[in-house]
Amino acid sequence: MTVAHAHIADLGAYVSASPSSFHAAHEGGLRLRKAGFTQLNEQDAWDGGPGKFFVIRDGALITWNTPATATETSGFHILGAHTDSPSFKLKPKPTIGRHGWLQAGVEVYGGPLLNSWLDRELAFAGRLVTHDGAEHLVHTGPLLRFPQLAIHLDRAVNEGLKLDKQQHMNPVWGLGDPARSDLLQLLAVDADLDAADIGGFDVVVADTQEPRVFGADGEFFASGRLDNLSSVHAGLTALIQSARHDAGDAPIAVLAAFDHEEVGSGSRSGASGPFLEDILHRISDGLGADAEQRRRALASSFCVSADAGHAVHPNYAERHDPANHPVLGGGPLLKINANQRYTTDAPGAAFWARLCREAGASYQEFVSNNVMPCGSTIGPLTATRLGIRTVDVGVPLLSMHSARELCSVEDPYQLTRVVQRFFSTAL
Repeated sequence: MTVAHAHIADLGAYVSASPSSFHAAHEGGLRLRKAGFTQLNEQDAWDGGPGKFFVIRDGALITWNTPATATETSGFHILGAHTDSPSFKLKPKPTIGRHGWLQAGVEVYGGPLLNSWLDRELAFAGRLVTHDGAEHLVHTGPLLRFPQLAIHLDRAVNEGLKLDKQQHMNPVWGLGDPARSDLLQLLAVDADLDAADIGGFDVVVADTQEPRVFGADGEFFASGRLDNLSSVHAGLTALIQSARHDAGDAPIAVLAAFDHEEVGSGSRSGASGPFLEDILHRISDGLGADAEQRRRALASSFCVSADAGHAVHPNYAERHDPANHPVLGGGPLLKINANQRYTTDAPGAAFWARLCREAGASYQEFVSNNVMPCGSTIGPLTATRLGIRTVDVGVPLLSMHSARELCSVEDPYQLTRVVQRFFSTAL
C-alpha cells in the first residue's frame, strides 16, 4: 500500500464516522484528544499561552497549536474548511406518509444533485437535544430510500428527469399508518432515549455506502461528503503532524472547520459568524497582546481556504475553461476568479506555489468558463471579516454535490502535505 493509499483509507474512515457536521466535529475532537490536544469550553476562562487546544461549537470545530516561541504579535496560519455537505434535513412533524407507506418529511439542505440520492439505502444522522439541554448524537443504520418511479410508468424519463423537491423527495422508511407511527421514536431509541425526551433535533440524511478505492490501478476514490470533509481531514492530519515538530519560527497553526457553508455560512458556527474571530482574539489575549498587537498579528497572518473544486469532466469538456483543464491526480487546485468569488490574488498564488514546491507537490489552476459562473467558498467571508490575505484551494472532484463524489487517491494526500508545510512555514 502506498502512502497515498494509507492516507485515503484514513480519509474514508473519517468520512464514515462523520455522517453529519456534528459527527465531523465530534470525530475531529476524538482524533485531536488522542494526539494530546485539550478541549476548551468557551464559557470558561482560558489560561492562554502555548499548547494544543480545540473548541467545538455545534457542528463546527476550531483547533490550534500555539508554539512555545509564540509572542504577542505572532501571526496565524489558518486552514479554513467546512463540515457540512448538501443533503436533506428532517422537518418538524417528520412522520408523514400515504397509501400504506411511512415517509419522512425532509427539507432540501444546500444544493444536492437530487437524482444521485435516488434508490440508495440511506440513514439519518445528527443530534437530538433533550429538554434538559443535553445533546445526543444519532446515526441510524440503513433506514430510508428515495424510490424512483419505474420506467414503465414514465417512458420519457431518459429524455429528461425532473424532480419536484416537495412532491418527489419524501423518502420511505416503513409500511403502516403514519398516525400510529413515530419516526422520532426510532431516532430516540438509537440514542437510548424516549421520543418524549426530545426537545429539538438537527438531523440530516446520509448515504450508507462505504467509501471505496477502484479503477484500473486503484487510482480513484468514491465517497460521500468529499465536499468538504476532504479538506477538514487534510487540516486535522496536517495539524496533528506539524504539532509534533514545532519549528523555532513556526506560526500559530489553526484549523477552522465551519458549519453551514452549503447554505450561506450565516450562523453562529458559520464563516460569516464571529467564531474564528472570537478564538483568534482569545489566543492573542492569552499571549498578553493588547489591541495594537492583535492587529499586528492579524496583519502577519494568512488563510488557506480549502474547499473541493471541479476537475474537467471528459463528457462535458465544453463546460470548462478551454485553457485550464485540471485533472484527477494532478494535485490540488489553486482556485482563481476575477470577481473574487475566490480570494486568490498574485501574492497568495506565489505563496501557494512556494508551499507546493517546498512540499514536493504539484498543483493545478482552476478558473471557470465565462458563461458558467462559479460558486464561492468561506475564503471571501474570512478575508472580509478579518482582513487576512486568503488563497482558495481544494481537491479536484467529479460529481460534486452528488450523494457519492469522486476524486483521485493521490490528491488528498498531496493537499495534506502542502497544508502541513503551511502550518510550519513563516511568511
